Amino acid sequence: MKATNNKVVTFHYTLKDKETGEVLDSSQEYGQPLTVLFGAQNIIPGLESRMEGMEAGEKRTIEVPALEAYGEKNPELIQKVPREYFQGIELEKGMPLQAQTPDGQIINMIVVDFDDNEVTVDMNHPLAGKDLVFDVEVVNVRDATLEEIQHGHAHGEGGVHH
Repeated sequence: MKATNNKVVTFHYTLKDKETGEVLDSSQEYGQPLTVLFGAQNIIPGLESRMEGMEAGEKRTIEVPALEAYGEKNPELIQKVPREYFQGIELEKGMPLQAQTPDGQIINMIVVDFDDNEVTVDMNHPLAGKDLVFDVEVVNVRDATLEEIQHGHAHGEGGVHH
């Protein structure tokens, strides 16, 4: 059975930064493979399109350019913010922070630079602008249930629960 729309695909992956070769994420860290409903945008589009047709037991190294992963960095998401917004925080360059908007939305950001008056933060996804490499091993492919298709995600072991 091949990985196509409305199949539940279980796979191990190791995600690397193409430029540096640094391992950014791996399903091995979680001790279990990732299970997704194929065709439901549960994984980045560039990975999903390149995994199409893979079968259980198949391994593939897949390169995904930034545009088909987390997009290019948006310069408008790099902003200077008054230092007083960060009272009581010992700032470091590269430090991840979270902020909450008045309507309760969580924004993740990275401290790019700071001085006594301003803090420069980058609110792009940490992987924006990066070309990625995935080492993928498909463990299992099965037909999705009607309920999974209606819900837009896989259920059960390794699946996404809402």
